[in-house]
Amino acid sequence: MEDWDGESLVEAPELPLEVVVYILSFLRSSDRKEASLVCRKWYNASQDLQFQRNVTFSFPASASSLELIRGLGRRSRCRLSISQLDGFSMSRLLLQEVGACLGPKLESLALPGSSIAEASLLALLPCLTSLRRLDLGGLDSLFMSGAFLSREEHRRQVRLALSGLEELDLSDLRYLSDLTFNRLTGCTPRLRRLSLAGCHIAFEFDPYRGCPVGAVEDSSALLSLRNLRRLLTELKLTLVALDLSRTSISPESLRSIAQVQGLVLEELCLHGCKELTDYSVEALVKHQPALQRLDISACTELTNRSVEAAAHGLKRLTHLSLSGDWRITEKGVAELLSVTTLKSLNLSECLHISGTEMIKGLNCSGAARAQLESLNLKSCIYVRDFAVLSFTRHLGETLRELDLTSCANLTDLSACSIAAHLRKLVVLRLARCKEITDCGLLGVAEATRNNAEQEMGDEGPRFTGTFGIMGFFKPPRLPFEERPKVVTQNDLDQFRNHPGASFLALSRLEELDLSACPKLTDSSITQVVRYPDLRSLSLTALTEITDASLVSVARHCRSLTSLALSYCPGVSDRGVAQAAPHLHRLQHLYLSCCDNVTDRSLFLLLQHCGRLRTLDVSRCRSIASTTVDFLQSQLPFLESLHYSV
Repeated sequence: MEDWDGESLVEAPELPLEVVVYILSFLRSSDRKEASLVCRKWYNASQDLQFQRNVTFSFPASASSLELIRGLGRRSRCRLSISQLDGFSMSRLLLQEVGACLGPKLESLALPGSSIAEASLLALLPCLTSLRRLDLGGLDSLFMSGAFLSREEHRRQVRLALSGLEELDLSDLRYLSDLTFNRLTGCTPRLRRLSLAGCHIAFEFDPYRGCPVGAVEDSSALLSLRNLRRLLTELKLTLVALDLSRTSISPESLRSIAQVQGLVLEELCLHGCKELTDYSVEALVKHQPALQRLDISACTELTNRSVEAAAHGLKRLTHLSLSGDWRITEKGVAELLSVTTLKSLNLSECLHISGTEMIKGLNCSGAARAQLESLNLKSCIYVRDFAVLSFTRHLGETLRELDLTSCANLTDLSACSIAAHLRKLVVLRLARCKEITDCGLLGVAEATRNNAEQEMGDEGPRFTGTFGIMGFFKPPRLPFEERPKVVTQNDLDQFRNHPGASFLALSRLEELDLSACPKLTDSSITQVVRYPDLRSLSLTALTEITDASLVSVARHCRSLTSLALSYCPGVSDRGVAQAAPHLHRLQHLYLSCCDNVTDRSLFLLLQHCGRLRTLDVSRCRSIASTTVDFLQSQLPFLESLHYSV
């Protein structure tokens, strides 16, 4: 072979499979998926066992799923999530194929949104000898009769297959009773993680027998606290994680569980347990000091005492969620940040949190403090720029995820501080931060002045022309009357001279949410939203952006799998036509209420975005129902389609 100068070119030798596997190990899963399309050798390399350990294949039950299951049989290990199974012949055949093709290879099985017969599952379970995780959440059809695993022969077969099961999800089961619970858990002697979230558990009183729980033998109608304690005692050497979210657990019941002799929990989820009090949390911390993950969100009776108890008693704590605990105030948050192992803190919807105590905790000189990787302050309406400026400086080296959704008092100063200090951010959510403008994203906030200050100037307030009921002063402009500040050429020049001060510096972003920030326009979106690794972007309700933003995003963010543009009237067919060829990886697209999007856009999506799984074109008045039906029939992976006029 010769090049254009006539010099011979030496063809590079073919790389060994092991070398290709090593190269692919540096790529994310979505990038490996693209690389696997290069050739057969690269495809085989992408199927290496080290890349398949945590991959779950999710799909609905259908005739086409049979071929997929047979194809997965060539893998050495597999994890499945099959939805919409029912009692009809197709679902039964599908489960038979799972047992025949994947039986000893299947490590995880989930059946969400299904309603299958007991016989179908009992025929499948003995084949799954390598199963490590089983999700039966919401499968009321299995437990309604109370006869599940009632025969000793079935229990013996299932016990042999599930002897290595480590995780069992029984959440949202209305008909789970002591008898069926004992039969199933008796087949899982090595269980490490158990979820009973949303189950009907009788913690104090058995309404069917009219006596306290525990006064009678195993119930055929209810799952009792006594029976749960028995299981925890049996599994005390293996069980490390328990989920009792959305149950009616009482303070005394929680204390009773925490006091099980020999039980050492590392994770406990109590989300939405509204009867819990500070006393119960203090007892929990006292008897389970090894807890590393604790979720007591939406426990509305908890106060600062619970926060202080967690800060003083849980020295190994890494993840704490207090979301929706509206009684919690600033007191105790500073002490919480003294837990050096803490990595994730969720204070969303804690309405009294302003961040002042958090700043004190971070500013303590000479004292070790938490190195947070995730901080959620969603709907903490009293958080202001000063708090953001402080914690961004202290957490710049560690913070990876920041959620400031609905912190309505934040301005461009916060945006500039995030860009300047949080260079390692992977997830950033600023939805409904209505005072953030283009200047904040461009990093030129210092050069701007607040509109109100410009109106006041040095001459004092303006007077109205009349002396009516409104008084002498000109009434302030309402938020919906304000227009986004026009970015000048001087602002753009400043941005180009100092790009490191803008959102361009956040080069590692994989998720960005700027929904309902009405002062953002094309001026900033086209200049700074240029992230090669960005997977999810929401620009919902940015009424000032146009096709220019859509095209720019598509060209510079080619890893996008989810894009939300609902309520963006400036987006039209022209923008979709230019953007679609760059969005081959797109799986979720939201275009609700985009009146300038027509049938033409749907045909373009069909041509270029064949991997779409979710499409929302509801209330797009220029799209015909016949086109939507045709699109649905042509997209093989489409699972959710929203359309209404």
